[in-house]
Amino acid sequence: MKTRSPKLPGSAAAVVVCAVVMMSAMTAVARTIIYISNADSRDIYVMELNESDGSSNVVDKVAVGGNVMPLAISPDRKYLFASMHSEPYSVSSFAINPASGKLTPVKTVPLPDNMAYLSTDRNGRYLFGASYAGNKISVNTIGFTGEVNATPLEVIPTGKKAHAIATDPSNRFLFVTSLGEDIILQYRFNEITGEITPNDPPAVEAGKGAGPRHFVFHPNRRFVFCTNELDGSVSTYRFDASGTLTLLDSISVMPADFKGGAPWTADVHLTPDGRFLYASERTSSTIAAFHVDVGSGTLTLIGHYPTETQPRGFNIDPEGKYLLAAGQKSNGLSTHAIDQNTGALGKPSHKDVGRNPNWVEIVALPE
Repeated sequence: MKTRSPKLPGSAAAVVVCAVVMMSAMTAVARTIIYISNADSRDIYVMELNESDGSSNVVDKVAVGGNVMPLAISPDRKYLFASMHSEPYSVSSFAINPASGKLTPVKTVPLPDNMAYLSTDRNGRYLFGASYAGNKISVNTIGFTGEVNATPLEVIPTGKKAHAIATDPSNRFLFVTSLGEDIILQYRFNEITGEITPNDPPAVEAGKGAGPRHFVFHPNRRFVFCTNELDGSVSTYRFDASGTLTLLDSISVMPADFKGGAPWTADVHLTPDGRFLYASERTSSTIAAFHVDVGSGTLTLIGHYPTETQPRGFNIDPEGKYLLAAGQKSNGLSTHAIDQNTGALGKPSHKDVGRNPNWVEIVALPE
């Protein structure tokens, strides 16, 4: 195991844009399965989404050994990984039944710290973790049957409050938000060895006091959008072929007339076609919707939509028809239909789930 401390820069780098045409999936979908982690009831709900009307039903409830929070799905949709937010800090891997979506435990192993975020590389060979409390990231190998190797390849200090970690679509670069440092760390990633090395520059600055949290890559690979937890905004970054980001703009996710407290922005997701972006805001319990200019990355507000109370996590189904938001304080899941022309969200339908739901993953199972 190697431990390194990255150099933190004072400025962002210039970029050259590299665009790639997005390919649409051609595989017919038999079932759309929703996975919800419920921290306080210590379980994962397995639900099936009806794509015709947005309704859902519970298929299974899987008990876990701790306060389960971040989830990650392997790229081949065969395995789910769940991190425990309580001691002993660990990750549990589950095999996904290809017919029903039900989960079968594979293995639970220790993690180096309490992880706020999990993801895999684009080939599903490595599991990444970001620790908000421990100010570090980790890399573990994933076996052929979904088991995570208990000995990490690397544990790397990040500065204060690492919050999200993910590779770019090419699988050559890795990014980590450091909420406490107001930066996004930039690494090179070797998909053969799993080695992580600082890029040049090793970080890009967010706005002072912004608190960068979660991020998502646009399908055209030209832009990255990142929510800022502390100032209630989402930022647009240009992404270049050298794996570096340049901050272009930021826009508020807060309702204009809201006066109920400080911003507490959380999750961010795009529709599969990249036309619409959504961000959850926990203080106002709303979802902000934006139209995306695919040429410039500019976001234009569509509206703010009430949803479950304290919506920490949400996701969009693979067909881009529904947005599903989990409320930590309402213990419920809201399903909003997405207007395919305007991106506006329809009136939510509520369904009870476990206690303190905080993470939503959605998987399309092929026929």
